[in-house]
Amino acid sequence: MSNTHEPSPVTEWVKSTYSGGDGGQCVEWSPAYAKAHGVVPVRDGKDINGPALMFSPEGFAGLVAFAKSHD
Repeated sequence: MSNTHEPSPVTEWVKSTYSGGDGGQCVEWSPAYAKAHGVVPVRDGKDINGPALMFSPEGFAGLVAFAKSHD
């Protein structure tokens, strides 16, 4: 993980396909920010003003693999 970048308020966020449909679990990430900066921001979609975790592309791939394995 890296803390060297902070997504701007205008960053476009996308809801993860692994987020719950009942609104209880909402994970968002920003593919456009990741492409532009080489780090992947991930946040709690219920707290849009809260902090974002910043992952390297490899770390984000590991997170996605973990989510898939616990589906």
